[in-house]
Parts: sequence; C-alpha cells; structure tokens
Amino acid sequence: MSLAQRQSVVESLRGSALGRTVVDFLDYLAVEAGLSENTVLAYGRDLRQFASFCRDNQVATIADLGLYLVQKYLIELEHRRRSESTIKRSLVAIRMLLRFAKLTGLIEDDGATTLDTPKTWQRLPTVCNKQQVARLLEAPSPKETFYFRDKAMLELLYATGVRASEVAGLKSSDLNLDVGYVRCLGKGSKERVIPLGGPAIAATRDYLRVLRPTLAKPESGNHLLLSRTGRPLTRIEVWRLVKKYALRAGMPHNLTVHTLRHCFATHLLSGGADLRSVQEMLGHVDVGTTQIYTHVDSERLREIHKRFHPRP
Repeated sequence: MSLAQRQSVVESLRGSALGRTVVDFLDYLAVEAGLSENTVLAYGRDLRQFASFCRDNQVATIADLGLYLVQKYLIELEHRRRSESTIKRSLVAIRMLLRFAKLTGLIEDDGATTLDTPKTWQRLPTVCNKQQVARLLEAPSPKETFYFRDKAMLELLYATGVRASEVAGLKSSDLNLDVGYVRCLGKGSKERVIPLGGPAIAATRDYLRVLRPTLAKPESGNHLLLSRTGRPLTRIEVWRLVKKYALRAGMPHNLTVHTLRHCFATHLLSGGADLRSVQEMLGHVDVGTTQIYTHVDSERLREIHKRFHPRP
C-alpha cells in the first residue's frame, strides 16, 4: 500500500473505535502476516465501507458488532448488485477482522465460522443452446488460412469441455482418433480420458492431414494446435480465437472458452448423462461443483416435473 493510499484509508477510519481497530488490523496484516500491499489495500477498502455501514447502524466498537449486522451488510451488497467475488472478498475481510479482534482480546468469540455467503447468491453459468453452439462451430470459413486448425479447436472444446489451457496443451500423442478419445492433463496434473464424437474426430483428422504439417517447425514439438509461426497456441490465443468466432456467429457478448465448457456439461446432462460421468469428464474433484449444471437446464427440469409430479 502506498503512503498516500494508506493515509487515505487510515484517515477515513480514525473517527470511531471500530475504525481504529480496522487500522490496527491492517497494520497486523502488513507487518505480522506479511501480506502484499495490494492485498492489504483491498482489505482496507472493503473494511472502510463496512465500518461506514456500521456507523450508520449505530455500531461504534467491534464488541458491539453482532453477526446479524454482518449478514445485513452482505445482503446490502447484494442489493447494490456487487459482484459475487466482491461480496466473498468482503466476507473474508470481515472474518479476518473478527479473528484479529478475538486474538487481541477485544471480543471473546468471533463467530467467524458461522458466517457464510447464502448459496442462493451463486451465479449460474452462461449457457448457449445447441443451435447457438452449432452456429459457432460453423463460424470458421473454409476460405481462411487457419480454417482447419480453428475448426478442430472449436470442435474439441465443445466435444470435451476442456479448459483453454488444457486444449492449448494438447499433444498429438494425447489423441487416439481410431478409438475416439483424448487424454487431458488438468489442474493438479490430474489426467482424465474424455471420449470424442464424430465431428471432433473428423475435424481433427482434417487438421492433422492438411494444415498442421505446413505449420510444424522444429520448435513445435508434439503440440497439436500451432500458430502461424509453428509455436504452440497459448491459452490467450485460444481465448481470442473463440471470441472472434463468437462475434462472427452473433453469440452473446460474454461468451468465452469457459462457456463452451458449461455448454458441454449442460447439454450432456440434458441428454440424460449421469452426474458422476460428467464430473469425471470435467475433472471436478467435488461433485457439488458439477451439480450447478443441473440447475441450468430449465427445459429438462420442466420435463422432469411434468413426468413425475402427481399434479403436472
């Protein structure tokens, strides 16, 4: 935190006992905990807003602070349409402040473990329907130099649900097009095997036969997707290419590579795939992470309700 920034935060907090506790806490983070200046500054900004909220609610000291007021503040942030990441960061800052207050004897019980962000605040991922995804997959033009590469890349992303970094890291040896699967190395160097459908196999075969041999250089190694200079595509280049074709196909402005991952999972589940299989293909450690996709497909939920509810 620069001197000017720190001074701004400190001066705005000195007006109350609670504010002075926040200042002491920020000193603790910088000196004792060794957190970076940017992290301390972010906590300072969040806690300055929280201290102002407490002052408006006639709470002057940390000892007067009830957990009900913390929950009220988090709900207030939601009503102000703050992002989920902002609300979570504010919650972390408040939890740490309460733990500091307990550590220094200002309060007897911090109650931090009981504070949680309501699950209803979890944002559902952006998902496109099958017709929209089909338009995206057809967006590359056969007249373009890198048509075969870009077509294969898009087909692989939708067929497997892999991340941008994962598709960029694929090697030719990771593919078995005869059997129809790809071996992917994901987070934590965990390997998973994902089946490939016919369109992805055909597009990848065309790329390997027509374009990759002309792009390959000694430095290309065994990497599958190559740039015009023969270097492996980076995840940023994959991201830019997906954005380019999404714009061309008239897709939602917020579509990203990860949107195709969401589409992969949602379309599998809507087609009848079981949750555990989708979890394995996505590489999720916790099935709870995969379960979010069961809430996305409203059409499937309506069909289930119609089939099984006694009064459809």
